[in-house]
Amino acid sequence: MTTVRQRRVGKGTEAAEDLPSEETNVKPDGKIPPVPPGGKLWNILSVTVGGIVAISVGLLTSVYVATLHENDLWFSNIKEVEREISFRTECGLYYSYYKQMIQAASIQQGLHGLVYDNKTESVRTINILERMNVYQEVFLSILYRILPIQQYLEPVYFYIYTLFGLQAVYVIALYVTSWLLSGTWLSGLLAACWYITNRVDTTRVEFTIPLRENWALPFFAVQIAAITYLLKTHLQPAQERFTLVAVFIATFLFSLTWQFNQFMMLIQALAFFILDCLDMLPTAKVTWLYIIQISGLLLVCVLQFFNSMILGSLLISFNVSVLIARTIQKNLKKGGLLNRLGKLILHVLLVLCLTLLINKFIKKILNLESDEHIFKFLKAKFGFGATRDFDANLYLCEEAFGLLPINTFSRLSSTLLFYIYGFVLFLLTVAAVIVAFRNLRGSNQVQLKEKVKEYTVTLKPDAAYSLVHTVLFGCLALSTMRMKYLWTSHMCVFASFGLCSAEVWKPILKCLHLYTSQRTQVIKYSIPIITLLYISFKFWPGIMDELSELREFYDPDTVELMNWIKSNTPNTAVFAGSMQLLAGVKLCTGRTLTNHPHYEDKNLRERTKQIYQIYAKRSPSDVYGILRSFGTDYVILEDSICYERRHSRGCRLRDLLDVANGHIMDGLGENEPDLKPSSYPRFCEEIKKNLPSYTMHFTRVFQNKTFHVYKLAKHK
Repeated sequence: MTTVRQRRVGKGTEAAEDLPSEETNVKPDGKIPPVPPGGKLWNILSVTVGGIVAISVGLLTSVYVATLHENDLWFSNIKEVEREISFRTECGLYYSYYKQMIQAASIQQGLHGLVYDNKTESVRTINILERMNVYQEVFLSILYRILPIQQYLEPVYFYIYTLFGLQAVYVIALYVTSWLLSGTWLSGLLAACWYITNRVDTTRVEFTIPLRENWALPFFAVQIAAITYLLKTHLQPAQERFTLVAVFIATFLFSLTWQFNQFMMLIQALAFFILDCLDMLPTAKVTWLYIIQISGLLLVCVLQFFNSMILGSLLISFNVSVLIARTIQKNLKKGGLLNRLGKLILHVLLVLCLTLLINKFIKKILNLESDEHIFKFLKAKFGFGATRDFDANLYLCEEAFGLLPINTFSRLSSTLLFYIYGFVLFLLTVAAVIVAFRNLRGSNQVQLKEKVKEYTVTLKPDAAYSLVHTVLFGCLALSTMRMKYLWTSHMCVFASFGLCSAEVWKPILKCLHLYTSQRTQVIKYSIPIITLLYISFKFWPGIMDELSELREFYDPDTVELMNWIKSNTPNTAVFAGSMQLLAGVKLCTGRTLTNHPHYEDKNLRERTKQIYQIYAKRSPSDVYGILRSFGTDYVILEDSICYERRHSRGCRLRDLLDVANGHIMDGLGENEPDLKPSSYPRFCEEIKKNLPSYTMHFTRVFQNKTFHVYKLAKHK
């Protein structure tokens, strides 16, 4: 088990509106008036200062998380094997391909080794570039090889510094999004400060560096910033084209770097669909966004050697269905309230039916089953029947896939973020309902546009998108804790935008009969400044203490295991064990694996369940036969799994295996009536007794306090 221990002693604010609001900058005839010379100079100065602050805050965030990583592990002082062990579970698997490319004799040989890989899954040759999103590791390894930096920078540092650098891009994108929404860079500064002070809930990059989301989320944030700008009114054609290109590039990079991209973009597409149906976004721009999502995903599909999981994604089926349904229902946005509501219900039903039909057709043609575990998990999670499916229960029992813990909200509230977010969310939701009802009721669009300026309540397209985006991703985060990082980062943007926006304060002051333009300006700047001062005074000392706390990586048992494997087993040896540990075995030793943590393949899931019979109640001959069928030479047993106490009864790995095998679980508690006692004891416990029935198949060759390694006999 990896731990960290205490390290041994040894070795200004801006208070003027930056971007003029769209409403005050447009004449009734729709033309944009010329900006006075003084105002233009002020805008240039303000944008320059805001840009400098954005870059500075982004770089400081990057340095901050890099320092935390160094202080937590003493990364610069520990051995290479310890550095690699610190990349736990799937992180180690992804980093191993970067290491493999670096160590290859040439770039061509490195790529050939990935396309025809026979070490990640024994007795199988798989295409890593098709199965996994590792193009970023390929690109980075090639960059490292061609740049003249080898003698100055170790490969591991080039890798982690790139990820920490992407955090700067992430924070700058959040800053710019908030700035675009509110019209002032003060909002962006507040968003960045909230992101940093709520770091526990906004990112985990400092301890899960190679994780796919740490590559993808910065590009997702850039995409959201570009969409926010695209939804501004009165863009010039050249500006619109440039922004569409930016959206496409960001969407493509996001899709390329994370296997869950299709599910995140499906939620985004739902946001576009809802707003388009309610006439709150320009239909032409929404159409382009649908097309960009499809084309970006298809380009990734080509690069991943026509990965069938991408072709069978719900996103492609949904977007195609929306475009078809819109063609069929051409008069969707005409008529009175009841007429439009009827058409809207039919439209939603048509899109839903077409999506399911197209998706089922594609999966039938491609014989696609790679993502079935996700739907089994969702079905069980939301109570649509109990399941004994091993894969679904494996997800259900993990804390990361459970509901968002209540203490998350207390942490977010300590920085005032959650309180302000709730306040802004309530106000803009009320505004959205009013605007949506008004849009559905108004049949004469020309008259409606003439009356917009008379209404107290309005909602700009970019703010409307931000609202629906945060609501949908909030629902995702509440249901699945692992996805909270998609919500909390945007929460910082949304709350800061609301606090600095006249769009929020103006209707409040009008309702209280206190509205004046000057009073609105004073409030929209004074309250954010007070909030920034509060955050600074409360959290600055804690951040300084955190940066001064020095600890050290400490996992001697795993280090001993990896060193033994490298010294005492042949390079061609095949190892079986838990998928989390085997990722480290591949990275640290280069040995062949039977299974690994990248779970998006049906054959691998079935293989993993079979390998895990080492923790079930099975006979030694059964386990031996299973392991040898996958070419296993050595099996690693972990006491932390065999005698697991981290999970409660029913969620321990051995319990999941017992239920899947139809056996009664260990310990006190209820069992389902059709479960039967096993004829055999638990393999991982019984093998340690060195009984003849076990020693004829397995010989213990290594053990320490955590791990037991057995060599399999090679019977004829």
